[in-house]
Amino acid sequence: MQEILNLIRVASAARQEEITATDNSEINDIVDWQRATLEAAKSSPDQTFTPQVQALSDYLTCTNASDSTARRFATSMISEIPDEYTVFTSLNDWFLCINYVIQRAPDFNGAHFPMSKLFVFYMFSPSGNALFLMERFNQLLTDVLQAWCDYLDQPESRSVLNPSGNVPATDGWLSPEAQAQLCLSQSVNYQNHDNPDEPYWGFESYNGFFHREINLDEYRPLPTTGLDKVAVSANDGTVYRIANGVNRCDTFWMKGQPYSLIDMLGGTLNSGNATPMEQIEKFVGGDVIQSFLSGADYHRWHAPVTGTVISAEVIQGLTFSELISEGFDASAGTLSQGYQAMVNTRGLVIIEEERTKKLVAVMPIGITEISSVSLSVQAGQQVNMGQELGYFSYGGSTLVIAFEEGMVDYFTAKEAADNASFPPCKSADTCPVDQGCLRVRSEIAVLK
Repeated sequence: MQEILNLIRVASAARQEEITATDNSEINDIVDWQRATLEAAKSSPDQTFTPQVQALSDYLTCTNASDSTARRFATSMISEIPDEYTVFTSLNDWFLCINYVIQRAPDFNGAHFPMSKLFVFYMFSPSGNALFLMERFNQLLTDVLQAWCDYLDQPESRSVLNPSGNVPATDGWLSPEAQAQLCLSQSVNYQNHDNPDEPYWGFESYNGFFHREINLDEYRPLPTTGLDKVAVSANDGTVYRIANGVNRCDTFWMKGQPYSLIDMLGGTLNSGNATPMEQIEKFVGGDVIQSFLSGADYHRWHAPVTGTVISAEVIQGLTFSELISEGFDASAGTLSQGYQAMVNTRGLVIIEEERTKKLVAVMPIGITEISSVSLSVQAGQQVNMGQELGYFSYGGSTLVIAFEEGMVDYFTAKEAADNASFPPCKSADTCPVDQGCLRVRSEIAVLK
């Protein structure tokens, strides 16, 4: 596998640190999974492409709907992987696997992020990196991911939650093993775990399970004192970065991924309904805290302060993209979270805080799989600290909170150390905020 990394490093002029034995094992596991998935897709009795996959195929192959530049990048990215590690010998192999994945829900004992595993090598190849930046490709890929999301919203997708149908469940996402890993006893649906009439605990779909609600009052209580001068975490997760004195405009595509407010807050032409510049200017020189949500985390997000929603929208952007300057990323994007805050599809909820009248921006960002953003609030609405703002569908995600300049006195949450490791099942005992582990509605900053 070092051969492929060396080849890509030279071709892309990217710095590549030496991979660890763990990384090497993970990469080989991905190759094995790709082979098994391709075999399963080719053995499937129905290989007819969904309309969304067919449209993607038409765009990247020799049809009158194709784009010659995109077709060149797509064809080249397949050939840029050395033969020893090549699973997809043609674009059609790749499309077959994409088509296969989006008609199934993830199995608890299988690959939890199959789309990432289909894209991970190709995102990092020189031609693939260029392809994944193309606007039309991203539009078509978004359609594919939305088709998968639509399937995961359907009742048939919940079969993976309890495949055997036993009550209590013995396998799948509701099994005792999953309960321990995912803190499912904190879920409001846990009351049905031994109800013979509710083999799926009342979840209506796989996505319904994924963005499940938890008992907030019991497991995520708000601070009991000083509520007028604190901000709380908008999500469960791990602190990725805390930045002070952020710039209006910066070279976010470079090593280090500095925050660029005009891009992050949707002030550019390619952001749809551009955020007014006078709002963006208020954040210049302010503070940012960004955190990572794993697939095991609670995937709803909440208001960090009490106030009035000034604006609430979804900014369309890239789906899968990463910085090759960060080196090969077996997770298909988690090393590029700062950059993705500027370019990926993301929500943007701006709140005017009640006491200070200063602005706080909450930005949920999808970085792997579907990670679609659903908003629960609208402009003009009053929200209380800890109130739900929205949720993610299936995928890995990151979330940014930006504070207006002069608003934060100091952060009580800390950046996670490079070697920090927190269990996916988060509780007050296992998730210390002063070590970088976040639980939604726990204090993260003291305001002036």
